[in-house]
Amino acid sequence: MAPAETPRPTRIEVDLAALRHNISELRRFSGNRPIMPVVKANAYGHGLITCAKTFESANADALAVGFLEEGLALRAAGIQLPILSMGGVPSEQIPHFIENDISMTASSVDKLDAMEAAAERLGLRASAHLKIDTGMRRIGVRWDRAEALMEAALRAKNVDLQGVYTHFAMSDPADRSVTKDQLERFLSALEFFDKRSEPTPMRHAANSAGMLMEPESHLDITRPGLALYGVLPHPGLAGVVPLRPALKLRSEVVYFKTVEAGEGVSYGWHWAPKRQTRVVTIPVGYGDGYARALSNRSHSLIRGSRYPNVGAICMDQFMVDIGPDGTGYNGDEVVLIGEQGSDRISVEDVAGWMETTPHEVLVALNQRVPRVYKNETKAPTA
Repeated sequence: MAPAETPRPTRIEVDLAALRHNISELRRFSGNRPIMPVVKANAYGHGLITCAKTFESANADALAVGFLEEGLALRAAGIQLPILSMGGVPSEQIPHFIENDISMTASSVDKLDAMEAAAERLGLRASAHLKIDTGMRRIGVRWDRAEALMEAALRAKNVDLQGVYTHFAMSDPADRSVTKDQLERFLSALEFFDKRSEPTPMRHAANSAGMLMEPESHLDITRPGLALYGVLPHPGLAGVVPLRPALKLRSEVVYFKTVEAGEGVSYGWHWAPKRQTRVVTIPVGYGDGYARALSNRSHSLIRGSRYPNVGAICMDQFMVDIGPDGTGYNGDEVVLIGEQGSDRISVEDVAGWMETTPHEVLVALNQRVPRVYKNETKAPTA
């Protein structure tokens, strides 16, 4: 049989109506400023091409990716929007950026000079956004040493300066001082253009946290990522914008057994019931991105009730204790992320159990798990 005729019971369901709702609400929240959805890392696990096409159809103004390869995949899929690659640019990749009309991040004078030389050699125009480091200390020139990079950008004859940006390091709304300081540093560096009587390029700084936490950071265009998918970068930002989670991770019961008191379950026997109980097996594991760190910490929803996942998460399976009186039949839906009945397990819940960020939870969900899309306005390619 063809794969389409043998669907895996474990799958990710993505509600594209939620994505359209979220981009609309975030745009409204920013005073209808232009918006640049971030679709890196397979659109935070939701599916790069389908999500990009959904945002394009929802009138996004540009898209942001992490690497050249993601930008090339978007161009191959027919995406026409401006694309910015926000990662560091290896010199040998510069011609590919130029030939495919993907904007590069110019993080140093040397890198900008390499873009200029490659564009001249190809007889084409390159496009770039300057990266100013205001506190992330990842890539980009320091805000207090940025004049040389901006001077080089003004001198460049073959590089179109499309924008200038920074990235916020903090997401805690209880302490906005770091974000405010970073924004002040960024705007101070950009005074260079006024002093030279040159137009200031498009400014952007607001990632999801900055966008929700500091409206002054919205500037000329916003750059949300996590929030577009209905997930919060910090629990203190709940309710700022009415977002809808777009992703559901579901599977099915494939086995039922009775486990006696004291009998170990899964590798290492790190869990055993204190009384006879019923345990069901679910065909999903860390081989799918459902992390082993969730062992004996996470929960699942079965028949509208919440039950603990027990024993070590295996590569392909894990077990759930449904109690001595619980009911679970082969084929019953199991929800790991999302709603069932009146209960919900959120991405933020899973991140809390793992003691990590929601970003990591989402991007860990790999391609072994099929994506199923709901509420498509067209028929995008998955």
